[in-house]
Amino acid sequence: VYQVFENVAKKYDVMNDSMTLGIHRVWKDILVHKMNPCPGILLLDVAGGTGDIAFRFINYVRSVRQRQLQRKLKHHQNLSWQEIFESYQNDKFNNSLGDSQVVVCDINREMLKVGKQKAQHLGYSEGLSWVLGNAEELPFDDDKFDVYTIAFGIRNVTRIDLALQEAYRVLKPGGRFLCLEFSHVSNPLLSRLYDLYSFQVIPVLGEVIAGDWRSYQYLVESIRQFPPQEELKAMIEDAGFFKVDYENLNFGIVAIHSGFKL
Repeated sequence: VYQVFENVAKKYDVMNDSMTLGIHRVWKDILVHKMNPCPGILLLDVAGGTGDIAFRFINYVRSVRQRQLQRKLKHHQNLSWQEIFESYQNDKFNNSLGDSQVVVCDINREMLKVGKQKAQHLGYSEGLSWVLGNAEELPFDDDKFDVYTIAFGIRNVTRIDLALQEAYRVLKPGGRFLCLEFSHVSNPLLSRLYDLYSFQVIPVLGEVIAGDWRSYQYLVESIRQFPPQEELKAMIEDAGFFKVDYENLNFGIVAIHSGFKL
């Protein structure tokens, strides 16, 4: 699995767009909106080496922070223009994330390298850190994070149960677990069409775009071997999480599972 992602790291974003017709971007947006992070949140994004969830998290928190600042200034009508300007500049540049932070943890150095390059290119630096680590044995203290996310990564860990236990361990009491992953389509006709596309088209795209048929054949097979929605829900509950539920997107092609550490 490590070698697969080392092979595809540089073409990962292009392939995601090609395989999903760009819809993976919408799925990730929905995940962050479901999280609804507020300023001050500490997020751990596991298997997030390319930074897709981290960048969305930062954008979301900045926008919330911006609205808070505008409301604050609106209620200070008696301030002079100079005082409003200085307050706005100080809040905007010194604390635009309201002390929020996101830690991106990935087992693959190449994926982290791609993410860091993207962050530099896109201008993300504040509130963002990168850590090499295994989802099954996270290098973090207990009760540390407010939110744990893993997007299109949990199906690639060797022991899903261990990864879920680690997610539970590093979350604070009251913390939230969110998983975005390819899942199982319930509609028989759509499922057959999806299988046809997955096995006949995606490996060909992998060969044409990334020069790597085998890695994308593995990715398709890993989706089919991944537990269905209800089974994954039960595994999350077994790890200790409460109020576990899931939301199917695009007829179950992907699902977002959510749970809380209480």
